Amino acid sequence: MEKRGPVLHIVVVGFHHKKGCQVEFSYPPLKPGEGHDSHSLPEEWKYLPFLALPDGAHNYQEDTVFFHLPPRCGDRTTVYGVSCYRQIEAKALKVRQADITRETVQKSVCVLSQLPLYGLLQAKLQLITHAYFEEKDFSQISILKELYDHMNSSLGNTSLEGSQVYLGLSPRDLVLHFRHKVLILFKLILLEKKVLFYISPVNRLVGALMTVLSLFPGMIEHGLSDCSHYRPRKSISEDAGLQENPPRLDDYVSVSAADASNANLGMGKGDRKMAGDNSLEGQKADVPFSQAEKACNGAQSSNGAVQRLKVPSRASPASSESDWETLDPSILEEAHLKEEEHENAASEQAGNVRSKGVSSEGLPITVQPQANTGHTVLVQGLVSGLEEDQYGMPLAIFTKGYLCLPYMALQQHHLLSDVTVRGFVAGATNILFRQQKHLSDAIVEIEDAHVQIHDPELRKILNPTTADLRFSDYLVKHVTENRDDVFLDGTGWEGGDEWIRAQFSAYLHALLAAVLQPDNEKILSDFGTGFVTAWKNTHNYRVWNSNKHPALAEVNSSHPFQGQYSVSDVKLRLSHSVQNSERGKKLGNVMVSTSRNVVQTGKAVGQSVGGAFTSAKSAMSSWFSTFTHSTQSLGD
Repeated sequence: MEKRGPVLHIVVVGFHHKKGCQVEFSYPPLKPGEGHDSHSLPEEWKYLPFLALPDGAHNYQEDTVFFHLPPRCGDRTTVYGVSCYRQIEAKALKVRQADITRETVQKSVCVLSQLPLYGLLQAKLQLITHAYFEEKDFSQISILKELYDHMNSSLGNTSLEGSQVYLGLSPRDLVLHFRHKVLILFKLILLEKKVLFYISPVNRLVGALMTVLSLFPGMIEHGLSDCSHYRPRKSISEDAGLQENPPRLDDYVSVSAADASNANLGMGKGDRKMAGDNSLEGQKADVPFSQAEKACNGAQSSNGAVQRLKVPSRASPASSESDWETLDPSILEEAHLKEEEHENAASEQAGNVRSKGVSSEGLPITVQPQANTGHTVLVQGLVSGLEEDQYGMPLAIFTKGYLCLPYMALQQHHLLSDVTVRGFVAGATNILFRQQKHLSDAIVEIEDAHVQIHDPELRKILNPTTADLRFSDYLVKHVTENRDDVFLDGTGWEGGDEWIRAQFSAYLHALLAAVLQPDNEKILSDFGTGFVTAWKNTHNYRVWNSNKHPALAEVNSSHPFQGQYSVSDVKLRLSHSVQNSERGKKLGNVMVSTSRNVVQTGKAVGQSVGGAFTSAKSAMSSWFSTFTHSTQSLGD
């Protein structure tokens, strides 16, 4: 069997005036045995046309979409989609098909890939999409076939351990826009909450969302392979049945033959049964898509591609988190025997950490973590199923029903309330998503850099500690000091994109090292006692904590910005409260009104200024009356 390249398909999606969004061309065909011009889709990819050609696209001349598709029958990992949309006036076409009845023609050229190279794929795809439209004859498909061959030949040996993975994702711009709120977004995702990003057009949406994810070490490269296991909706009657008898995520577990052989490597026959049992317990769970898919998976077990194994039923709630709510650490003790084989190698790797980044003395954040120029040694996690480094990164956040959907079509709206979906980080441009606040824990309005958290208790947990405020202020100052440097533009080290990612990596490593320490209440309070308590109840923490990570012994186990409370911290807290509390915003508006009135002349000046200052004094006194209390409750 010929080995497939990283690019699975090149697809053209168009808007038909009667049929709506539909696939017009695919190479190779999306369904074996059908022609390149077939409109039919695999059941798992039924939302592809609506993702590739986004809602409201007619309002823009061009746009770019990043999206994720579920794995197809027999595959195990997410399919990463990049789509470039354009529209052209129908009268400009050299060849006009009979079904073109509108004044404009809207189409998207889309790449479906096995590698999460969003920006790199986008850069190549934009050039080809431009050339395809310049032909002004959409029957000229040879350029698309050439694109498929070119991408597979040029990306065939592409490594995910380089800066090209982050092409187009700028943490520097993210910090400039969201400022200290970037850390709140980071913690929201660590807590596996339901987070909805909102803005239009789509390229701004997916850019911001994926940039936030790029702050998590190894997440883009290796942490999204299980992030889109969802069940497409078929019919209303089926959905009604779904509510009555929700499918148990632990009913079926997919174990690929390759994964099993890797886990058993170097073990004797007597050990293989033990490793296989642990792999079965820890492997990523699938939501069974359909009877057809079950049959397909069952048929493939004969040739060793994928085996669908039945897990013994257990008396636990039929919940997507039931396995992990009742996870017994003793189940994983045998897996630790396997981990010990890697401890020596991991310890040697950890010995290089001190020279490359985090020091065991002083503040690790100020030692300037160095850019990752070497090749990280990765091993497959027995529980997470992800490729992990010696610190256990990436965290198993987007696994077991926690979805990452950079762009969600309106047709996928039901996923927000699906019983098999325990959470999500999703992006939307349709206002209907934003209006239904009860379906999410937080809405991130990118345009205004506003993070709306609905639950007061969650807001309290995520209120930044004094150490967190110092960390955020440190980032903002370094980024804003160089914002006008045309030669920097995010490519320099300090204040640049790689530097910011290194700061968040050091922050997360310090948090992980801190939770391993005995008598660590004081250390963890710098990260937020309530936050750490909530995080320890998440799926990703339990998976991470089930394995040993000896490399963390070399990491400073305290907050990068721990220290005594000072006058500068009072100023930071005051500034943060003014910018984010409702009273603070009112105070700011009053001050603006006052400044406007000061420049007036004549009698109106005295009256206006007097009234404005009275209003300012009233707002100030009201705000300060609660400031002391809020400082104590938010800062501790």
